[in-house]
Amino acid sequence: MKKIQILPSILGTDHDALPHVCEDFEKAGANQIHIDVMDGVFVPTKNFSPSTVKSCKLSTSLPLNVHLMVSEPLDMITDYATAGADTIHIHIESNSDIYTSLKKIKDNKKISGITINPTTSIETILPLIDKKLVDEVLIMTVNPGLGGQKYISDVESKIGVIRNRFPHVDITVDGGIDNISIGTAAAKGANRFVVGSYLFSLKDLQSGVSNLRSIAELNYNHSP
Repeated sequence: MKKIQILPSILGTDHDALPHVCEDFEKAGANQIHIDVMDGVFVPTKNFSPSTVKSCKLSTSLPLNVHLMVSEPLDMITDYATAGADTIHIHIESNSDIYTSLKKIKDNKKISGITINPTTSIETILPLIDKKLVDEVLIMTVNPGLGGQKYISDVESKIGVIRNRFPHVDITVDGGIDNISIGTAAAKGANRFVVGSYLFSLKDLQSGVSNLRSIAELNYNHSP
């Protein structure tokens, strides 16, 4: 069984509040901190920068999982690697050369991740996993760019394809994850879960993280 991990998202957090929020998530038992970076081009919103990652790095010992929702990730990889990212995800739909970008992540000695949007064919990323260019697959279960969206259950078929073909790969899902959707995503083989709005709505973060992990472990299926 792949290790189940809970990755709180700081998408809705003000920059000044980051140190406190990161500390709270570490105390609550989270496995990593997920940082969505938007450039205002790939998605309409523009938000965090390398300084965000630096701030988080000073506030927590948890790994920082950086998701570049940007049009030209190749130009940003070194900056985020230097700032303290442990994992860097890029989108298959971005404009940068994917092979060069993934190689640059690995050259910076970071965990490489490929991200795929709900409407993109899963076939587009299979060769990258075959060639061992990626360590982790991030499957968007909402359309990228805004928090609080409803989980798109149709995307779960992509999870099953990846888990069946590549049992060694970590599969992360991002978008609309709560105490219901985490179970169905885990049943298809996802083992890492980005959680944003749902966690922030809870009064007790520690119980929330623990409950989500328990639900995922109970439902996890390595062979959908």
